[in-house]
Amino acid sequence: MVTFGESMLRLSVPSGTRLEVTSHLDLDVAGAEANTAIALAQLGRRVTWVSRLPDGPLGRRVLRDLRASGVDVSHVSMVAGGRMGVYYVELSAPPRPVSVVYDRAGSAASAMTADDFPFDLLETASLVHLTGITPALSPECRDLTLQVADRVRSSSIRLSIDVNYRSKLWPPEQARDSVTEIASGADLVVLTREDARDVFDITGEPEEVAERARKMLETERLVLTLGEGGSLWATEGGLGAMAAFPTSIVDRLGAGDAFMAGVIDGLLDDDLEGGIRTGTALASLALSVQGDHVAATRDEIERMIEGGSRSVDR
Repeated sequence: MVTFGESMLRLSVPSGTRLEVTSHLDLDVAGAEANTAIALAQLGRRVTWVSRLPDGPLGRRVLRDLRASGVDVSHVSMVAGGRMGVYYVELSAPPRPVSVVYDRAGSAASAMTADDFPFDLLETASLVHLTGITPALSPECRDLTLQVADRVRSSSIRLSIDVNYRSKLWPPEQARDSVTEIASGADLVVLTREDARDVFDITGEPEEVAERARKMLETERLVLTLGEGGSLWATEGGLGAMAAFPTSIVDRLGAGDAFMAGVIDGLLDDDLEGGIRTGTALASLALSVQGDHVAATRDEIERMIEGGSRSVDR
């Protein structure tokens, strides 16, 4: 798999603490495409992540984390004078939602152009994965995302899209136009029920939402995620559904990217339902640990799916 996008440093306050009064922060590496790349690499897939990072200790921290997780970062550009995108997280308990504050404008990754993407890399790819976050970063990133999507569509390479709408990056009207153009004809599109409502103005029962979104985006397979309600998928052959695993939530961020990795894993084996099952397990594991990345072996996931997990493994 080949993917590209922005990675950031995530600075989290202790759970239950407000950002404006905290005395310390936990630092992690994050970013939707990087999260998915890491999860897939943990499953044994060959994954390449392309990006642009500042040539300094912050950029090297990101590079080190992805490389240590088994992701190929040989096509990442290290640029002098660039800045690292950062975001701050308040991991709040209900009724307060998780709060995110971005400081990512003008990051090195937001200046990516076609010159930063090794198009010859596509010759060896089985699948290219894109999200709706990267085109929201800048006009240059939007143009690059469209170029990559067009190149993939004209080949035998599979294309997967995670809509991943970010209201703090662009308005829904802009997102709708760009994501529709990028996702049209993709082999797989994943979106949340909230994204369907906010970006595409599609509401109703989940089955109706999934089928309408699939037809609107002209995609072969569409997966609609429903949070604690699990997920639903629509293909030309019909609909299917899968329940979520009961989970004690430690950190909500990164679960969608982990789910995406599982679905891609199944798609690479021509097993969408199996991929959704793997993604559901990965998402559950991601919710149960701190940070955006999920570290899970294929054996661990299979044991979880089979119901063989123990409260103490010894």
